[in-house]
Amino acid sequence: MKVLVYPPNSMILSDLVERGGHEAVVLMKEISKHVRDAEIDAPPINITEEDLKRALRYVSVEEPAGLKGRIGLLAPLLEKAEASIILSDAPPTFGCMGCAVADEFFKFLIRKREIPTLEVKYEGGEKMEEMVSEITEFLERLSREEKKG
Repeated sequence: MKVLVYPPNSMILSDLVERGGHEAVVLMKEISKHVRDAEIDAPPINITEEDLKRALRYVSVEEPAGLKGRIGLLAPLLEKAEASIILSDAPPTFGCMGCAVADEFFKFLIRKREIPTLEVKYEGGEKMEEMVSEITEFLERLSREEKKG
C-alpha cells in the first residue's frame, strides 16, 4: 500500500513504512523527478508550470506564491496516497515543511481525502518507543486489510 508520511520529508517515517512492507510516498521522490528534469533551470528551486496548474486545483490564485509552490509540489503525493501517517509537533530535525500555512493546509487536504490515517503526536524521549509501536501496529493493520481486500 502507498503510505504518505507527514512531514513528507521524514526519512525516519519513510524507513518505518518501508520496513512495514509498504511504499512510502515522500517528497524526496517527487523532488528527484524535478532535479532530473532538463526543463528546470535551477532544481529544485524552480517549479514548473504543471506544478502551478496542479496547485490551483487545491488553492485559490490569490494565495501566496510560496503556498502554491509547496502545494503544487506536494499534490502528487496526496493523489497517490492510499493511507497516511501524520506526525504532529515534530521537531524540524524529524522533517519540516518550512511554512506554517502550507503545513496546516496540507494536513487538512490529507484528512479530507478520507483514507486510513494515523495521527500521532511526537513526544520524544521515553515516548518514542510507544510512538514507533503505534506506527508499526497501524502498518500491520493496513497489511491485513490489503490481504483481505
